[in-house]
Amino acid sequence: MLREAARCERGELAWLSHKADRIRLERRVIPFFAAYRIASINPRDIEAFLLSLEAEELSSTSLSLHLMSLRKLMRYALNLGLIDALPIFPKVRIRKKSRGAFTPTEYVRILRAARSRLGTRIYTPLQASAHRLQQLGEHSAMVSKESERFWIMPRYWDMPPDLPWVIAFMVHSFIRPSDLKTLKHRHVEVVRGDHHYLRLTLPETKAHDKPIVTLRPAIRVYQQLSAFWGPKGLAGPDDYLFLPQEKNRAYALSVLGWMFRQVLEPLGLRDGPHGNPRTLYSLRHTAITLRLLYGKGIDILTLARNARTSVEMIEKHYASTLTGERNIEMLQSKRTIVRSK
Repeated sequence: MLREAARCERGELAWLSHKADRIRLERRVIPFFAAYRIASINPRDIEAFLLSLEAEELSSTSLSLHLMSLRKLMRYALNLGLIDALPIFPKVRIRKKSRGAFTPTEYVRILRAARSRLGTRIYTPLQASAHRLQQLGEHSAMVSKESERFWIMPRYWDMPPDLPWVIAFMVHSFIRPSDLKTLKHRHVEVVRGDHHYLRLTLPETKAHDKPIVTLRPAIRVYQQLSAFWGPKGLAGPDDYLFLPQEKNRAYALSVLGWMFRQVLEPLGLRDGPHGNPRTLYSLRHTAITLRLLYGKGIDILTLARNARTSVEMIEKHYASTLTGERNIEMLQSKRTIVRSK
């Protein structure tokens, strides 16, 4: 950034462009790659980053600019000798295929797998003994590779209860992964009446500031995490819902994303049906897609407003994946005509 500032001083670069580049780095590039070692970033990682940007509904121009900012950062690392070569960057394109929502069966499998691994070791540090790696056999290369790529703090070497909560909460609340960084207890209100749900008054995102209402199962998740963190003094109004002990929220989100991948890979669900890498964003896609499939008479406008997106984006990225056969019951249904006596 100092070199860029010097170029601005010489009139070679506009200050506005320099400021925009810095914002892109601080808001998206650095938080996404916070848990990566820069020397290990590969084309697949960059593709996952691109998918996360597309999931935020950014324009193709914005996607290109973010990749340009990342390329500048990687080139700077190359000049410093931190990497041997620049990785290959994907071409910017807007994907019209499904972004990787899970089917109901897949969702149940993922949730059960995450719960079954609670308290178990999911990370082997780089300093693992040669004897241990020999015991791992064919899996040792995979463990060593992951160890080199991530800075995983010891408290996250074993699966915490937060990931199963995140999985269930996102599927029943429509929130974005970025909301996991900011969601605090003061943003949550339990509503009980004719309908039971959580009212989430999240900070404004993408010019949307209206509360989000969840499905009923989200209440149970919220009660469970509150009961767990409450005795530890981490369930107050200003405490975060997920990984509340982690004050670096960008790192917290990176760790949750990494844990999610550890659950998906053994299940063979890491990639979607079109080969797109699945991430935590796939849980938001699942929430919206399942409402389109199973919500009784729900209209897209209501769903879009509650998910803090637009009807256009719903139709482009979610409704476009639905086929007539998947909604055969609705297509063949008939209205009931009530005749007056």
